[in-house]
Amino acid sequence: MDVELFDFELPERLIAQTPLADRLQSRLLTLDKSTGAIGHRQFSDLIQYLQAGDVLVLNDTRVIPARLFGVKSDTGSKAEILLLKALGDDRWEALVKPGKRLKKGATVSFGIRGNETIGGAGASSSASEASVNEEPLLKAFIEEEGEMGIRVLRFTYKGIFNEILDRLGQMPLPPYIKEQLPADEKERYQTVYARNEGSAAAPTAGLHFTEPYLREIAAKGVEIAYVTLHVGLGTFRPVAVERVEEHTMHEEYFHVPQETADAVNRAKSAGRRVIAIGTTSARTLETAARISEADGLRPGTLKPCDGWTGIFIYPGVKLLAVDALLTNFHLPKSTLLMLISAIAGRESVLKAYREAVEQEYRFFSFGDAMFIY
Repeated sequence: MDVELFDFELPERLIAQTPLADRLQSRLLTLDKSTGAIGHRQFSDLIQYLQAGDVLVLNDTRVIPARLFGVKSDTGSKAEILLLKALGDDRWEALVKPGKRLKKGATVSFGIRGNETIGGAGASSSASEASVNEEPLLKAFIEEEGEMGIRVLRFTYKGIFNEILDRLGQMPLPPYIKEQLPADEKERYQTVYARNEGSAAAPTAGLHFTEPYLREIAAKGVEIAYVTLHVGLGTFRPVAVERVEEHTMHEEYFHVPQETADAVNRAKSAGRRVIAIGTTSARTLETAARISEADGLRPGTLKPCDGWTGIFIYPGVKLLAVDALLTNFHLPKSTLLMLISAIAGRESVLKAYREAVEQEYRFFSFGDAMFIY
């Protein structure tokens, strides 16, 4: 299948740069996967499409301030690191810039102990030069080199790593968002139910929910359950091959707890819907369903499990657990666009996207939502 089949025209002005003040005020495009019928609503209308007995599955990952700006320890030249995957023992997989200068054996310093923090996006050259001779708050030693700017690095520091990261790091907003959020708005790049730290990007479909709205949904008889998938390189990595089937997804950590497996299994046994909130939740559920089926469980039912998933869902790949999906609007030719096309059909999805462009919906992370049912 040709990757170009998933292309569409998107005016740059429709890429949302800032979140709405009220999470519930986003627009909602609805798509009936059986008929292709399209509707235009507000996000607050989602509850009208939910039924008592539905299971809503949300990804409770929490974004860490994973973007670090520092200096190369030997020269003082600027360096940027985006943390992607914790490997244990203070080792991380990360994207680095500039890759040509940050080779195996290089060391990057972040911050100055007992002095003004340096290494931010606007760090001065004098601060960079001073950092070479000062004790840094955090140092990263590059142990291994990979493709596309990926490195494995080991951190050294004194204190608690997460506290240092909170002090020095920035929210890893996607590259199409041009400015950092103000300090008092950083929680707008977190879901209201985020609790398990580890993501390099937010599960953005969940950004639309408020705590009162989730309580209202639960009061209708909808069961709410949680999975964890720490979003990593897959969010930033474009499809660089011509054929869809040749693309390889980057692995991300996931966890499906017992209570979520039980909720899904009850719904499946009763013929009720399992609704994934976001593509990350969908990928987690489908990974668990495949693991469970391989262990002899009935297709679509789950057992609690965790590990690493590189599942790639595109048209022709059968979904086992997910019946409906809430998602944001995605990049042209992206794996996420391919995933939703597996649920609703490529032609129906692209027709809906063309209509979304005509109606000037807001796209991507801070944009509007789409409900496929």
